[in-house]
Amino acid sequence: MLPSCLLSGAASLLQKKDIGLPPGSVVFVGEEKVEPLQFSVVDYTADRLEESVLPSADEVLPYRDSPTTTWINVSGVHDEDAIRTIGDHFGLHPLIQEDIVHTGQRPKLDVYDDHVYVVSKMLYHNDEDDHLRAEQVSFVLGGSYLISFQEDPGDVFDPVRTRLREGRGRIRESGTDYLTYALLDVIVDHYFVILEELGDRAATIEDEVLDDPQTETQERINDLRRDLIFMRRMTWPVRELLSQLERLDSPLWSEETRPFVRDTYDHAVQVLDLVESLRDVVGGLTDLYMTALSNRMNEIMKVLTIIGTIFIPLTFIAGIYGMNFEYMPELTVWYGYPVAMTAMAVIAAVLLLYFRRKEWI
Repeated sequence: MLPSCLLSGAASLLQKKDIGLPPGSVVFVGEEKVEPLQFSVVDYTADRLEESVLPSADEVLPYRDSPTTTWINVSGVHDEDAIRTIGDHFGLHPLIQEDIVHTGQRPKLDVYDDHVYVVSKMLYHNDEDDHLRAEQVSFVLGGSYLISFQEDPGDVFDPVRTRLREGRGRIRESGTDYLTYALLDVIVDHYFVILEELGDRAATIEDEVLDDPQTETQERINDLRRDLIFMRRMTWPVRELLSQLERLDSPLWSEETRPFVRDTYDHAVQVLDLVESLRDVVGGLTDLYMTALSNRMNEIMKVLTIIGTIFIPLTFIAGIYGMNFEYMPELTVWYGYPVAMTAMAVIAAVLLLYFRRKEWI
């Protein structure tokens, strides 16, 4: 059974999807936004690099025929006109334009004659609801350009930008296929950061279960389990995507890039293995939580049983004296009541001593 958060997310996408439109219709499907799109360009060769932030989609269009290598990053896909303008100018297939603005796409790879389309998922930890969030990132790989489309400003690509600025490694000497690999590699590497956060949450919950489990502990365990299921659902198709890229037969994808993609594929496999391990840990946390509650209940029942056992003989004595018979000997003896109370105290003390010697308390 799917978690409720996944079902609600899928339902919201279906509600926003305009049913009946022809294929290739550029209709935004996702969380409504009103912020203007942001366009950043990194244009470089092995010897030089130029960065710029452009005000509109029209300013991006001349880079299609640039002799240098160009990375165009578009932050925001809710402006259908801007996406259509870029798509038409760069010759993107209508189905690609439709997929770019439909933020519920599964990670995948589509190959065309003059460009390659790649969809991946960036993962973030949403501090507002303390859950994981996935952001769709689309890459359009052309001959000398790479266009990346992301839903919101802010990403995990700063390490790649730093390597481009400093000219480290082979990134400025390679083509856009290597740049695509580098961006996908950073996305997958960030999964390890998310896993570390989830592992810290699991360790904190484990300490809480062992020390003082509360009613909220079970809810926190369930939240962690939902996040792990969500992460596995996002990561699994990314692994398939990298496997397809490794075997991609296209003049836009060089043979020299394949070993690097294979390395990123191995990282994705490691991520999935770690997710499965954490899921086993969370399953153990549930069992540990139930055991802790059972032990606490057993302790409570033991204390109540001891108290009840002690008061049984005391109640018996009190009951006999409560009958108040006329010929009861103690009625005419002035010290009868103190003797009865002393006997009850001695019986309670003897029972407590017996329980302690048996190590029941």
